[in-house]
Amino acid sequence: MAKQKEKSASAQNDTSQLLELEKQFWQAFQARDGSAAARLSDEPSIVAGAQGVSSLDRKTIASMFEAGDSQLESFELKSPQVRFLTKDVAVVAYTVHEELIVDGKPVSLDAADSSTWIRRDGSWCCAVHSESLLGDPFGRDRTRGQS
Repeated sequence: MAKQKEKSASAQNDTSQLLELEKQFWQAFQARDGSAAARLSDEPSIVAGAQGVSSLDRKTIASMFEAGDSQLESFELKSPQVRFLTKDVAVVAYTVHEELIVDGKPVSLDAADSSTWIRRDGSWCCAVHSESLLGDPFGRDRTRGQS
């Protein structure tokens, strides 16, 4: 029984830590802090989103965060879920509301994000991150070629 309580407390601590690290990743994006983003990332890291899938080293991640063509003004992570695949591998998923400046114009968006974190040498790092814009799953909310 004591081992079960100890295991539960450890999982709760890891869950809290992972949610805080995910928030730190977003804060690094907002602050254009490439070194923080690189420190939180695995080597290499896979990123999947509207622009496709890429495998990125830490140096590339750092430069992307610092030179981005948009500015994250604010973000709100909602309804996070954490699932441990092993004691050292976990998936964090949530929805996020983002307020950005893109090409000098304000943009608001909602997305579903997930990150796979792995613990290496006692520290968690993000091995995979994906983002999907929320909307109709068949894209019917995006018009094409209509005037």
